[in-house]
Amino acid sequence: MIHDLFVIGGGVNGCGIARDAAGRGLRVFLAEQGDLASGTSSASTKLIHGGLRYLEHYEFRLVREALIEREVLLKAAPHIIWPLRFVLPHHAGLRPRPVLRLGLFLYDHLGGRKILPPTRSVNLRSDETGKPLKEEYTHGYEYSDCWVEDSRLVVLNARDAASKGAEIRTRTKCTSARRIDGTWELTIRAESGLEEQVRAKVLVNAGGPWVSQVLGEVVGRNDPDKIRMVKGSHVVVDKLYDHDRCYIFQNADGRICFAIPYEQNYTLIGTTDEDHTGDPGSPRISDGETDYLLAAVSEYFRRPVTREHIRWAYAGIRPLYDDGASKAQEATRDYVLKLDQPQNGAPLLSVFGGKITTFRKLAESALEKLAPFFPQMSRPWTAAAPLPGGDFSYADVDQRIADLSRKYSFMTPRNVRRIFRAYGTDADVMFDGARFAQDMGRSFGPLTEREVHWLVNKEWARGADDILWRRSKLGLHLTQQEQDDLREHFAPQRKSKSRKRVEG
Repeated sequence: MIHDLFVIGGGVNGCGIARDAAGRGLRVFLAEQGDLASGTSSASTKLIHGGLRYLEHYEFRLVREALIEREVLLKAAPHIIWPLRFVLPHHAGLRPRPVLRLGLFLYDHLGGRKILPPTRSVNLRSDETGKPLKEEYTHGYEYSDCWVEDSRLVVLNARDAASKGAEIRTRTKCTSARRIDGTWELTIRAESGLEEQVRAKVLVNAGGPWVSQVLGEVVGRNDPDKIRMVKGSHVVVDKLYDHDRCYIFQNADGRICFAIPYEQNYTLIGTTDEDHTGDPGSPRISDGETDYLLAAVSEYFRRPVTREHIRWAYAGIRPLYDDGASKAQEATRDYVLKLDQPQNGAPLLSVFGGKITTFRKLAESALEKLAPFFPQMSRPWTAAAPLPGGDFSYADVDQRIADLSRKYSFMTPRNVRRIFRAYGTDADVMFDGARFAQDMGRSFGPLTEREVHWLVNKEWARGADDILWRRSKLGLHLTQQEQDDLREHFAPQRKSKSRKRVEG
């Protein structure tokens, strides 16, 4: 069998392209060397946003596209995406008020906002959002953006692609790609070491931080296009305030920093912009980045935020197209699609850069570039299509959660909310027939055996970390014993697979 598209990379861009292509009738094969969203796509600031600060770099097209996409994605996945309000305190020594007002006016109007509320001025002396801040911050602005469960967004795209016929292989590395007789002949290697040959008409390199490595080591190009690897780090600290608004703080170096309510009990602080060299697969937050983030928010909050408050930290690599920008924070977040087609040779499309908010438009643009090779391909379709579990209106979220709570009254309201926020209408499918707590199987804290089985059978989870840190953030909530029990739950499966490889 010859596939139409072979996609390298199971991040948001790779899975978005696979979903779009499969929905247009193409035969798609996607290979991801690790777990879905195990790189950049699970290490974001978790925002669907236009990028207010990009206006300063005159990236109006990118900001407009991202602002439009906020509401498109909110409609497509209202269970994992929801509106947030951001408070921007005015700092007398930094950007003047007229500049902030102009930027927020553009932000409100560039993208044809219809669902999200507009910007408003905030008196920080009287508004509850001013209470956690130092007394010198007396005025600010409040505007809209959206939150996203980033790694779940990737998984839902992969699920939708699979439902439309795409083959999704995780823990499968593409080790070689060669043009032979007008098609691609690819060698893939599974986690077990088993190798397999696959053929495809078009190769899509959506390797993220590995995109240049794929061009050089897998495709065999001597002069692969370069990316600029920019590291963004975050810390998760004990909850800093009680209201539900977020903060965007201006820093003296011109950068910005977010403080966002996170997982009920915490506050997420990020991000940094540092050039990264070396292995793209093992970024770590540095002491300098930690100090920078803590100092940035402590400039604004009454109570200093210190290392003692940190409960978790993570870092990711933004694989940005190298546009020659002098500073990491000035490098473009726009995406670049490069099509390589030697005479009579099979096409190669490489994806550089991009941001999670614009993944769907990136996928449409990729398919537009590939359209001449697939005259039978149908028209774009994803703009009005819900992702799995998202076939309901955002306005109905609370009612849906209340209905689920009545139906499964043996579960705590907090856990029902978590489950609906993760699976949407699929929660009813997952829990079909359950009437009592024992019907859910073994418990690992709020996580049940039935949910684990769903994640393994429907969402490619293969181990405890896939569940604790990517399919969810339950790693912040489960006790060490509960996490150990979950790992032990997977241990017999790993031993069984290992035994089969030896016996085979």
